[in-house]
Amino acid sequence: MAAGTAMEPMTRARAEGIAGLELETATEEFSRVVERHRPQIFRFLLSSTRDVDLAETLTQECLLKAHRNWGSFRGESSAMTWLMRIAINLQKDHWRNRRVQFWRRTQVNSVDVDEASEWLPSGERSAEQQLLAREQVARVWKAVERLSERQRTVFLLRYVEERELSEIAQATALSEGTVKAHLSRAVARVRVELRGGK
Repeated sequence: MAAGTAMEPMTRARAEGIAGLELETATEEFSRVVERHRPQIFRFLLSSTRDVDLAETLTQECLLKAHRNWGSFRGESSAMTWLMRIAINLQKDHWRNRRVQFWRRTQVNSVDVDEASEWLPSGERSAEQQLLAREQVARVWKAVERLSERQRTVFLLRYVEERELSEIAQATALSEGTVKAHLSRAVARVRVELRGGK
């Protein structure tokens, strides 16, 4: 009995040490995930909201929520898909809670078209070509603004974040066929808008 009593504190200390090591490992793993995927989450939210401050706030909320729930992440999807799903839900909640229609905000603190066009890879050198690129970006933004929320989300995930259809399906909780349908409609509508509504 004395031996059992003496072993009990050692067992508890050992268990606490193992738990501490597991927590440290989980923290390091989460830190690597954040370092790797934070820019993509921010870029998606910035593309969705066109508001730098709001995108930063939602990114922080996404990562905080992910950190709180990291222990329940089962790895059924990639960490990026899991984070993107959280970001999409936060973005929807933000607009729903404030009853502000998606992308119908004043231009205060929003991303400027000139700035957005500079993010796009471009080999153009002349001022005229840069102006044409900016105008094209502005037309695309206006066309995307007119898409439904679901079409806009799918479009941005595919063409801004370059996600595969299967990843978009997981992130949005839609079937791959539904994603394809929304993407097809979104692309068709953007093309019509770029042709001047013809």
